[in-house]
Amino acid sequence: MTYLCYIDEAGCTTPLPSARTDIQPALVIAGLVVDAAKVRSLTLGFLDLKRRYFPKKFGNDHPLDDVLVEIKGSDLRSTIRKHGAHAEATLKFIDGMLDLLRAGEARLFATVWVKGIGKPIDSRAIYTSSIQATCRNFSAFLDHRDDNGFMVADSRTPALNVQVSHSIFTQKYRAKGDPLSHLLDLPTFGHSNNHVPLQIADVLCSTLLFPMATASYCAGQITGKHVRGRDEFIKRRYASRIKALQYRYKDAVSDMPLGGVFVSDGLQGRKSDLLFRFWSSD
Repeated sequence: MTYLCYIDEAGCTTPLPSARTDIQPALVIAGLVVDAAKVRSLTLGFLDLKRRYFPKKFGNDHPLDDVLVEIKGSDLRSTIRKHGAHAEATLKFIDGMLDLLRAGEARLFATVWVKGIGKPIDSRAIYTSSIQATCRNFSAFLDHRDDNGFMVADSRTPALNVQVSHSIFTQKYRAKGDPLSHLLDLPTFGHSNNHVPLQIADVLCSTLLFPMATASYCAGQITGKHVRGRDEFIKRRYASRIKALQYRYKDAVSDMPLGGVFVSDGLQGRKSDLLFRFWSSD
């Protein structure tokens, strides 16, 4: 069996100059793992959801041309922030997407970087280390099943693509041996207009994980257009489903839990599990 891991991101690496800012306060990088044999059904199912809930975005072209019209995760997030529970089409679309992922036994890894105020950011190091972590998690997933896999990341710039792939190249071909032996090759880069799983990864990052992070770590500390009260609504509606989507495992040496969604909190150093916790139940 072969698995594919699709990687996308939300947010940016611009530092936060102060607590009041319209710079995005977090960066999310996620990997969505899909059984290669189920990519077709996932793709067709997602295209059907797009046309069903957003019919005005599509004309009378061939249904397969619907892949070229993206339903951007940031737009879905804005709609929910504006209308909350009344954003019925958007919420049903996301619910349907998560149903498809559950039916297809897809799994998720992610790294969430919550920025500190006035702290410098090494964008190259953050992005590279996040991709390396995704590779390690995906490799552990493949090792457990004794299967092979391949990674497709949303394309950035040629220079950044080369940096990311080279960071994995140096691991796969190191003198001590290949620790990522079930990865068939280095990550390659695609355009989300052509890969439905990349579009799904965008929704997971931008519509769900990003506002879950701002609700959990930034509310009360950062003010600006990227931290909104209805982010808590998104968290309460979807946290349990994102939690169930994670692939987690234990390190063979230390027995420490790994994988899933890891959060680096630059504001107060809080733990990753805060992403899935609610004060009312503490």
